[in-house]
Amino acid sequence: MLSAVVLIEARPDRVAELAQALVELDGVSEAYSVTGECDLVAMVRVKEHDELADVVTHGISKLEGIVRTRTLVAFRVYRDADFDWEIS
Repeated sequence: MLSAVVLIEARPDRVAELAQALVELDGVSEAYSVTGECDLVAMVRVKEHDELADVVTHGISKLEGIVRTRTLVAFRVYRDADFDWEIS
């Protein structure tokens, strides 16, 4: 399993619609609207690097209103063992 965090700058008038469109993409498990340097954060979970490239370049980046993305690939995932995480 490959996990990545995609930081997204978006047009302000498209943030809500983009958040919904993001979670409808295969490979995107969650989307958050956030404050700070970016407007949205997408959590991507896929099996292989090629899938990550497809999700980001052919999925996320193609959505109307995306200004810029920055992708952070996770080396290792640390989580609370008591928390019930679901990965699809």
